[in-house]
Amino acid sequence: MRVRISRCVVDLIQRAAADAVPQEACGLLFDADGAIGAASVEGNVAENPLIHFEIDPAALFAAIRAERVGGPVLAGYWHSHPSGDATPSATDAAMAAPDGRLWLIVGGGVVTGWQGVGNGRHLGRLAPLVLDIS
Repeated sequence: MRVRISRCVVDLIQRAAADAVPQEACGLLFDADGAIGAASVEGNVAENPLIHFEIDPAALFAAIRAERVGGPVLAGYWHSHPSGDATPSATDAAMAAPDGRLWLIVGGGVVTGWQGVGNGRHLGRLAPLVLDIS
């Protein structure tokens, strides 16, 4: 599957990831006319943000509530791997619900795309995406 993503979104999440080192950075992705047109940077409230991420639940719930009343569509999530490997970890796969939401991972200057599915090629939970950056 191919997904269009704004260059501005890629730049935003790469800057946020670099600024957060050595911790993992994270945030939300929003749909704009069938493409990832916006993203937010959210607090990482994981117990150990050096090796895990957890998007602040208040930010996640606020985005879901906004979507329900006509706000931006929550397309998925992004986070960074300060280790430099933009491949989903086993923990990432375990967190991925088979709901079709997108997962972007930033690591080593690369952004990779994944989709949460029930029978993904990567660790059974994630399917790789091709990102068309424009």
